[in-house]
Amino acid sequence: MGRKIVGMISSYKNLNQTDWLWQQTPHPFGVWGNIQMMANAIHPDILLLYNFDRFPEPTPKQSDFPNLFQLFKKHSNKSQPNRENIWRGVPKERIVSLVREPPFAKLHHKRIAEYQSAQIYCGYVSGPDDFAPIPDYMPAIWYHANSFRELNEMPPPEKMKNCSWITSGIDRTPEHQRRLAFLKSLGESGLEFDLYGRGLPDWTSGKGTLKNKWYGMASYYYNLAIENYAENDWYVSEKLWDSLLAWCLPIYYGGSAADKLLPPGSFLRLPSLDEKGIAYLKEVTATPDAWHEAKAAIAEARQVILHKLNLLNFLSNLVEKLG
Repeated sequence: MGRKIVGMISSYKNLNQTDWLWQQTPHPFGVWGNIQMMANAIHPDILLLYNFDRFPEPTPKQSDFPNLFQLFKKHSNKSQPNRENIWRGVPKERIVSLVREPPFAKLHHKRIAEYQSAQIYCGYVSGPDDFAPIPDYMPAIWYHANSFRELNEMPPPEKMKNCSWITSGIDRTPEHQRRLAFLKSLGESGLEFDLYGRGLPDWTSGKGTLKNKWYGMASYYYNLAIENYAENDWYVSEKLWDSLLAWCLPIYYGGSAADKLLPPGSFLRLPSLDEKGIAYLKEVTATPDAWHEAKAAIAEARQVILHKLNLLNFLSNLVEKLG
C-alpha cells in the first residue's frame, strides 16, 4: 500500500496551516509511516475533521418541502458551505472526525447533535466522552516548537525553578470559574510559582503570554497541569503532554484517562482544588526530590507520548485498518 495523503479541516481559527503537525515527526513534510500529513491538500486520500463542527444542513428534497424548496435553493449558496469543496472529493468512509473539546455538561445536547451531523458525512466519528459514536482518548498533540528529533533525543534540560503554571483567564463555564477560584486561592496562599498565560485577570500578577510554551516549562521541576474538565474516563489534553515533554513532573488534576495512558509515577495527582490541594503543592514543591525520583518514569512517558499517543501514529494505524 502506498503512502496516503491526509488532509485536515478544523473549526479552530488559524489552524489550517500547510505544515500542521510536521513538528510531530522526524521525517520531512509530515511523513509518518504510511501517511503524509498535508493539511491543505486539494485531493487527499483521507480527510481529518479536527474538532470540526460546521457541518452543512442536509439538503431538502423538493418532494419533502414543496413550499420551502425554492427559498432554500435561493439562499443555500450563501448560507451553506459548498459540499464538493469542503470534503475535497473524499468519500464518506475515508472522512475521520475527531472531537477534542471537553464535554461540559451544559453542552451535552449540542455535542450530541454535532455527533449526529458528523455521522451523516464521516465514516469514523470519535470523541472523549461516553456518548460519542466511538468513545476514545484524544490522540496527542503538543505545543512546543522543538523538533521531534530534539524532543526524542534530549536529556533533561537544566532545572532552575520549582513550579510553573500556564493557564488562561477564560471563565465561560463553571469548570473554568472553579479553576480561576483555585488560582486566586493559590496566589493568596504564598506558594511560590510562576504563572503564564493569556487573558489572565489583573489580580493574578501573571508574567504574560508565551509564544512558545517550552520557556514556561523546561526550566522548572514541576508544572501544574489542571484540566478544564475532569469528570469522565476519556478526557486528557495537551496540558499533560506539554509538561512531560518539557521534562517537568506534572502535578495533574484531571480524570482517570491519564492513569491508563501513561506509566505509573510519571505524574503526581493534585487531590483537589481547595486548601487540601494547596497544602499538597506546598509539600511537594518544597524540594526537587519528587522530580528526581520520577525522572526515569518521565523519560518513559515522553517516549509513549512521542511514539504511541502521537496523533500521526493514530492516523497511520487507522489508515492501515481502512485499507
